[in-house]
Amino acid sequence: MSLRKIVYALSYVAATALSTPALSETWNVDPERSKLGFEVKQGTGTLKGFFATWDADIDFDPEAPDQAKISTEIKPLSASTGNPQFDGTLPGKDWFDIDAFPVAEFTTQNVSHVEGNSYRADGLLTIKGVAQPVDLEFTLDIDGDTATAMGTATVNRLDYKLGTAVGTDTVGDIVTVTLDLTAVR
Repeated sequence: MSLRKIVYALSYVAATALSTPALSETWNVDPERSKLGFEVKQGTGTLKGFFATWDADIDFDPEAPDQAKISTEIKPLSASTGNPQFDGTLPGKDWFDIDAFPVAEFTTQNVSHVEGNSYRADGLLTIKGVAQPVDLEFTLDIDGDTATAMGTATVNRLDYKLGTAVGTDTVGDIVTVTLDLTAVR
């Protein structure tokens, strides 16, 4: 083989290796150490709750966040606030309408590194068949094969037709979604 062909072959191998996209890492949610919660103003206080049943598919490499693919499936029937009156209304038609919409979903469209251990996931949140853009700001710490993420997103419940019969003086329209996630690879 001539020197020219060897140089060409080495150049091709180097170019191919450098143009290969980063491979995301697959992470599995540890449900025992993870919590998906929500907070909303109710009267003069704050009503806090969580979803007991949810899962996420996470393909994420902090060195290539733009390649990330994250999707979350949430079962609204599992929403709990500890307030029996409020919990009793959540599955109904005016709130989550779980008979018609048993699943809510969040899917990322873009993940970007902000600074340090801070990231931003732009995605679509679908509740009751209504999809709206949502920004999830989160921090991520990785220790060996364990990752912990803490994040928040803000949504307007009325955009999803949640509790439309309830005035915003009774239950606020802005809901803060909180994420405390532990995942392993």
